Amino acid sequence: MKKVLFLTFLFLSISGYSQNIRFSGIVADANAVGLEMANVMAVNQSTKAMDSYAITDDKGRFQLSLKANTAYKIKVSYIGYQAKEIDVQTQAENMVQTLVLEQGVDLDQVEIVQEMPVSIKGDTIVYNADSFKTGTERKLEDVLKKLPGVEVNADGQIEVEGKKVQKLMVEGKDFFDGDTKLGVKNIPADAIDKVQVLRNYNEIGALKGLENNEENVAMNIKLKDGKKNFWFGDMSAGIGIGHKDSRYIVNPKLFYYNPKYSINLISNFNNIGELPLTIQDYFKFTGGFRGMMQKGGSSFNVSSNDLGIAMLRNNRAKEIETKFGATNFSYNVTKKWSLSGFAILSSSETDLETRSRSTILETGVRQKNEEITHQKSNLGLFKFSSSYKPNTKLQFDYDVLMKQSKQDENNNLLREFTVNNVTSAEDIYTTKKQNPTSINQNASLYYTANDKNVFAFEMQHLYQDEDPFYNANLMTQPFALSGYVENQNRNNLNQSRFVKTNKLDAKLDYYYMVTPKSNINVTLGNTNSHQNFNSSIFQILDNGNRNDLVAPENNNKVSYDFNDVFVGLHYKFLTGKFTFTPGFSAHYYNMDNAQLGTNYKQNFSKLLPDFYALYQIKKSETLTYTFALNNNFTDINNLVMGNVLSGYSSLYNGNRYLENSTTQLHSLRYFKYSMYNLENIFANISYSKVTDAVKSRIVFDNVNQTLTPYNSNLADETISANGAYGRSFLRFYKVSASIGLNWSKFNNIQNGNVTTQESFIQNYTMRASTNYRDLPNLEVGYNFVVNDYAGSKFFTDKPFAKLDYYFLDSFSFVAEYEFYHYYNSSKTVENEYDFLNASLIYQKKNSKFEYKIGATNLLNTKTLNDDSFNQYRTTTSQYRVQPRYLILTLKYNL
Repeated sequence: MKKVLFLTFLFLSISGYSQNIRFSGIVADANAVGLEMANVMAVNQSTKAMDSYAITDDKGRFQLSLKANTAYKIKVSYIGYQAKEIDVQTQAENMVQTLVLEQGVDLDQVEIVQEMPVSIKGDTIVYNADSFKTGTERKLEDVLKKLPGVEVNADGQIEVEGKKVQKLMVEGKDFFDGDTKLGVKNIPADAIDKVQVLRNYNEIGALKGLENNEENVAMNIKLKDGKKNFWFGDMSAGIGIGHKDSRYIVNPKLFYYNPKYSINLISNFNNIGELPLTIQDYFKFTGGFRGMMQKGGSSFNVSSNDLGIAMLRNNRAKEIETKFGATNFSYNVTKKWSLSGFAILSSSETDLETRSRSTILETGVRQKNEEITHQKSNLGLFKFSSSYKPNTKLQFDYDVLMKQSKQDENNNLLREFTVNNVTSAEDIYTTKKQNPTSINQNASLYYTANDKNVFAFEMQHLYQDEDPFYNANLMTQPFALSGYVENQNRNNLNQSRFVKTNKLDAKLDYYYMVTPKSNINVTLGNTNSHQNFNSSIFQILDNGNRNDLVAPENNNKVSYDFNDVFVGLHYKFLTGKFTFTPGFSAHYYNMDNAQLGTNYKQNFSKLLPDFYALYQIKKSETLTYTFALNNNFTDINNLVMGNVLSGYSSLYNGNRYLENSTTQLHSLRYFKYSMYNLENIFANISYSKVTDAVKSRIVFDNVNQTLTPYNSNLADETISANGAYGRSFLRFYKVSASIGLNWSKFNNIQNGNVTTQESFIQNYTMRASTNYRDLPNLEVGYNFVVNDYAGSKFFTDKPFAKLDYYFLDSFSFVAEYEFYHYYNSSKTVENEYDFLNASLIYQKKNSKFEYKIGATNLLNTKTLNDDSFNQYRTTTSQYRVQPRYLILTLKYNL
């Protein structure tokens, strides 16, 4: 099957290519100087359609792919020059011609630019969506995947030229700020007019040019005229066919945009495995809050006590039922004051069935698990924003983001483990409950006193309240705990935790423009955090009575204060094609840890340098180098000295005497984007070395383990490299190849021995696709992954293909296929499985009704595989997935 798909694609490519000749040349001014970024297009005189287009490179060169023996009108436009048209009759051979433009204003060129599939205006790339649509697109995601230089991964994250899109907007208004997935999966394709990619993006106009924004990318969706000032969207409902269990999906989406306000409403109710927002998405949803202390040189990251629920794989679980609702709004109170925000509510029930095998690296003890898990999650996200800009010199912003969730998990597990060739087994039952709440507030004031002086004040407060509860019911007693009643039929251990965090970051930046190409930035900043950690362990006896383990080592009552005051100095200057920003930050740290009736304090100072350099090789070709020395501080979770149950076989004891670690980071990035041949290249290599890293001293007792953190005098190192090449050509083809490499070295103390473990992860992907309007379109690709964990190698071969075809002006057929071959180097673990999804859609032209029959997991695959590695063990897992579904859906388009 794989060979057939690739041969089909090759045939389509060759047949399309053989009908074309190349028309190339130079666009120049009257002095024969090539004009960069001129627009060139070829209009077929017979069909009146645009058959090809190009944008000139830095030497004014262009090339078009035209049909042989055809009459064309070649149109050329360039800002500040008169547009030009010439008639060309192609022959069977390639053609070369120089096109000279005269200076002067020509209003017709505006229309010509708008017709171009791709145009560049400064830092903005504009894609005309209709130029890439073939008729099978239903969502924004489908359109973006066809644009040159744009990729969308499985999680809905958009990448442009190898950079992640940090903000998605519609008509200049934030669309669920902080994540692109909801927009990618829900904005209707037929509403999209233009896709604008905003490079070097800074949402604070006063700071643009003062800071280094080369890695910042945003995207703005322009709507068709018929979608403005009117409600648009769709309402769909579907039921299962031929399945013993009732299956359903209800998915209404409504959108309204006008210059004064906008409203977006999205909901989804289903039991077919569609997850508009996963638990993982919830925890990574930033709400668009900026990392305001990134330049500070210190990191104090508040960790999460999520008990591991968020890490479970549930996108292809055995069963998932979801209820989801979201709304996003913006409102311009006046021309100077705007309000915006969103609310997201999600409820899901998930059943997982997993088999796993793990090996402890130090002792060689093997363990097999069979697990049945039931999860219930209720998630809430709420954001409100206000932006006040009374004039061009002043801006005041306020944002508040609230996260609240209620999660429960019940797990039934059969564990089998082998020690010294003796195999034992037991059944284990665990319960996890947590209801965390976090409120993040941000207030920012930006003031431009004059052309030389700019002030920026930012303040951010985090309040986080966590209350995880853990219960484990085992046959064997895992740990020797003071006050524990032994010789029970079952060992019923429980622990409740209460962790509260109040963290305030404040920063004042002053920018002084020394010259038009240089500025000095002085920063005064402070991070202040106060945390409380309370926990207790108790035992439920066979008779149902509660036994509180009152010994001090089984209870934690800890408070921790962290304070970092710093001043930073950076000097940014441009010289020729280079931009340099050397700088440093000077810190004074103060820490106070109170527990066990005593206080432990630390005070010290540190100077942390950093450096940034950009080589602007051409307008769309850069080489960037960054260096930073960072101090990393742990939060209260690693400091509590008493026992913390982190699992039914894992006990954790903190270390109040922990010190900070220091990370040395080097990064080199190359980027090139050529509109001349629609080619994009990026490559990045980074190296980090962590000294005094917070590591774990671990003691194994058969399958049970006790961990204690310490500062290692051995450095951990990581080298990562990734790159990608992509090109669109002949207007109908898009090819890409990417590579990702990551090598890491870790040091720990296991059973009293200093151990060093290495991992090497390799990821290679190739893909190619067509984009015909009247022929079936095919995307084929191959992904190969090697996970080398401490000498244990796991491989995954994954060829994949997608076929989509719009035919008879009413029908759309889409099929997606993935094949997995999963195995280890010794072939003791090996599995093959594949997934095939397909849909047939009928929508008569100009009709508001759409009929769809869709099939999920057509081949009825039962399980999939995965592997993982940490510094102590390797694990390979097998997950049961949802069976085949056939869903009949009716959709009404507004």
